[in-house]
Amino acid sequence: MSLLSPQLEAFLAICKHKTVHAAAESIRMTQTAVTQRIQNLEAKLHTTLFIRSRRGMKLTAEGEALLQYCHAAKELEGEAFAKIKGSPSASNVEICISGPSSIIHSRLIPSCYPVVKKFPRLLLHFDINDVENRHLALKADACQFAIVQPEHIAPEMKSKSLKPEEYVLVCSSQWSNRPLKEIVQHERIIDFNPNDQISFNYLKKFKLFQYARHDRHFVNKTESLALMIIEEFGYGALTKEFAEPYLKTKQLLVLNDGQAYENPLSLIWFERPEPPKYFKALIEAIS
Repeated sequence: MSLLSPQLEAFLAICKHKTVHAAAESIRMTQTAVTQRIQNLEAKLHTTLFIRSRRGMKLTAEGEALLQYCHAAKELEGEAFAKIKGSPSASNVEICISGPSSIIHSRLIPSCYPVVKKFPRLLLHFDINDVENRHLALKADACQFAIVQPEHIAPEMKSKSLKPEEYVLVCSSQWSNRPLKEIVQHERIIDFNPNDQISFNYLKKFKLFQYARHDRHFVNKTESLALMIIEEFGYGALTKEFAEPYLKTKQLLVLNDGQAYENPLSLIWFERPEPPKYFKALIEAIS
């Protein structure tokens, strides 16, 4: 049972399945009926909700805003049903949090333990994403929370500043006798992907960029990136939290006298008219 209008149910089905055909099958209607509902909804709102293409139905900015409303309404609906039925919670609720691997492992999962214990029907999905496009995942409704750099916060998003990541420059422990500047001049940097600027930012902050080679290796998994550094393919910047186990086992060595580069981070989400208690609890817990 849903309290949303049939038009909004058709809208949600298309958002989920990306095509009118798949949406119609999921809610057991004809494609014509689903199309008619969307046309009526667009006429009622005086806007266009989807851009129709060969690849399927893509939400417009107005469609994205309506999708956020629908999700908020569904959450309130669940709480209303719970109160009506006299139970603590009517159904499971899924929340996805997208963040970089170092933060997910070291901070997010531990900080969310108390929230999950308090709200046993809350199902958390931790999306490990080390590419700086997590704000796009939030806009596309692929997650409900994302951890991003402050420059990716859009005006329509709510945000909370988090403790910054601290990056250190590391190399293989086999290079312990080599001077920093000699390593920077002759060895390649290893980064996550071509858009990853952390190592460059580190070198610029500490006046080393002008000496460095700018041709880089890339590997889009942090564990594999660390392994390449250990195997002497190059050097790079890793968070203190992620590098710590490798430093303890003497597989990696910190360069530049342990000087750290701080990478500011923020938690972002879309505002909800009446956010559920578990939603507020997650915002408070994540630091």
